[in-house]
Amino acid sequence: MRLFSEQGFRETTLDDITSAARVSRTTFFRYFDSKADLLWNEFDAEAVTLRARLEQSPEGLPTMDAVRQAVVAVNHYQPENEAELRAQVNLVRSVPELAASASTHYEAWERAISDFIALRTGQPADSLIPVAVGRAALAVCRTAYEQWAQNSTAELTRYLDVALRALGEGFADPVNMWPTEAMLASREL
Repeated sequence: MRLFSEQGFRETTLDDITSAARVSRTTFFRYFDSKADLLWNEFDAEAVTLRARLEQSPEGLPTMDAVRQAVVAVNHYQPENEAELRAQVNLVRSVPELAASASTHYEAWERAISDFIALRTGQPADSLIPVAVGRAALAVCRTAYEQWAQNSTAELTRYLDVALRALGEGFADPVNMWPTEAMLASREL
């Protein structure tokens, strides 16, 4: 992330990365297929953790509450890691080849939600409602991440919590119900 921030993603070469990491190109390619994959390693692990968290949700917990709680739980970051995470989110948003590489990584995360919804509803995982909820959850979470990365002093988990609550309630009456940016930054929610 340091090299990408200092030099730009496109301008940072594999030689720059392997030199800074003190590994050979062969070692690099043992773990990653490309330099873009460096940015997705933790996200891919998060999808696995999210799936496990959803599987542990209590039966009586409403489904969308279970989704919200699991997503918020797997997205707690230490304050010292937030600057790097913000840089990563902004890179993925602003570099076309990174945005293009996102779909396979997003699919695993989305599928964790869809499979959970399918289990809860008794529907096939690839049917309308599970897929729609998985994709909608991914969309609101991506939006929460992007808004947080661009201009927030609030914690990421607050953005995720509010966005997923809105989704769970069908975005009912967003004019009067959902907090403003200033409200998100306050501790009063």
